[in-house]
Amino acid sequence: MTATAPEHAGPEVGKTPASPAPSGARTGTVRRSLYRALPVSPAVVLLLLFLAGPIAYCVVIAFTDLQLTGQAQSSFVGFDNFTRAFRDEAFLNAVWLTLVFTVLSSLIGQNTLGLALASLMQRASKPVRTLTGGIVVTAWVLPEVVAGFLLYAFFRREGTLNAILDWLHLPSQNCLFTLPILAVSFANVWRGTAFSMLVYSAALNDIPKEVTEAAEVDGASGWRRMWHITLPMIRRSIGTNLMLNTLQTLSVFGLIWVMTRGGPSGKSQTLPLFMYEQAFQNSLIGYGTAVALLLLLIGSLFSIVYLRLLRTEV
Repeated sequence: MTATAPEHAGPEVGKTPASPAPSGARTGTVRRSLYRALPVSPAVVLLLLFLAGPIAYCVVIAFTDLQLTGQAQSSFVGFDNFTRAFRDEAFLNAVWLTLVFTVLSSLIGQNTLGLALASLMQRASKPVRTLTGGIVVTAWVLPEVVAGFLLYAFFRREGTLNAILDWLHLPSQNCLFTLPILAVSFANVWRGTAFSMLVYSAALNDIPKEVTEAAEVDGASGWRRMWHITLPMIRRSIGTNLMLNTLQTLSVFGLIWVMTRGGPSGKSQTLPLFMYEQAFQNSLIGYGTAVALLLLLIGSLFSIVYLRLLRTEV
């Protein structure tokens, strides 16, 4: 007869059963995590109080028919405000003008002009850099309402632009009436280019001089150096600048309100002005809040695109 192995063999040699972590170690880990989170807890509380809280309240209002006047109590209406917006030609016109305003004044205007000024100031003398930087930054630090009034005085029929055109014996223009979205886009470029210029100046200063000098020795022209060396090396600064400028441009209200008030006939009425008109002039708080959430969604989509571009390696 052959001996059979026992049914229950003991633990294998060289292996020890895993023992659970002692409770004291887990408590110490949790305590260290709490200590690390303690310095940022005031900022988290402030964000929840002044950012997440109002946004959550606006989400609730957007699904109601709340009005400023003529209503005793609001009621839940579901997605009626959102469906009403997409059926409203004025809303669709405001969305289109908002995209045009953002592309012209932020993606093309401020970004391109800021990079051009930063590149030129790298080669300019110190007095020229000081004078140019002072003029550009002055336009940036002006309050939005003041900047809007200055550009209104420049573009109006009896303004500075027509005075210059008359002096040059050229036909006068009334841009605030014929091309209002271009006028307010130019105004936003004039006011906001300083931010892009400062961002790109800092980024260009971080490029090692040895790289550009080596490209010059190899015979690369200025455009080739800009396209193949400068732009790839400041790619992250470009993405960050575009994201911040886009979000700021989407929320521009005072500049357009002072210059055109969205007119004439809604030709310069962007989403912030449309939202203000519906909420405070027509007293439709629920509908206006729904438009505000859609504007927030547009800004979020732009941010997601820029963040994905920033993560992509060249």
